[in-house]
Amino acid sequence: MAYWLMKTEPGSWSWAQQVKSGAKGEAWTGVRNFQAKSNLMKMKKGDRAFFYHSGEDKAVVGIVEVVREHYADPTAKKSEPWVVVDVKAVAPAAKPITLAAIKAEPKLKDMVLVRNSRLSVQPVTADEWKLICKAGGMKPE
Repeated sequence: MAYWLMKTEPGSWSWAQQVKSGAKGEAWTGVRNFQAKSNLMKMKKGDRAFFYHSGEDKAVVGIVEVVREHYADPTAKKSEPWVVVDVKAVAPAAKPITLAAIKAEPKLKDMVLVRNSRLSVQPVTADEWKLICKAGGMKPE
């Protein structure tokens, strides 16, 4: 299993909306960056991702699971090469883990979120995953 972090503006798509989408999940639409697209294309069914509220919140608020691998983004123009994956909510964070808290943890200094905070879909290492899960009161599996 691989681990990821997926960023969203809570005003556009929130954790509450993700939870409401249920077991069938929802397409992660709107990615318009080639590096983020490449990460979406690497995702496999069963992979887990941190659901990250960007904007003012800037915090990991839950965990989602990939339930369908990449396919054409239905919100893109036919000629555009963008893709989506479907994700479902797995568990909320008992305590949101803020970007400030992540940056304050020396063991997370090399995390993509710290080095390239603008990337909307990014990989997370197994060690980073475990640390953030522990801090947020979430089970790593």
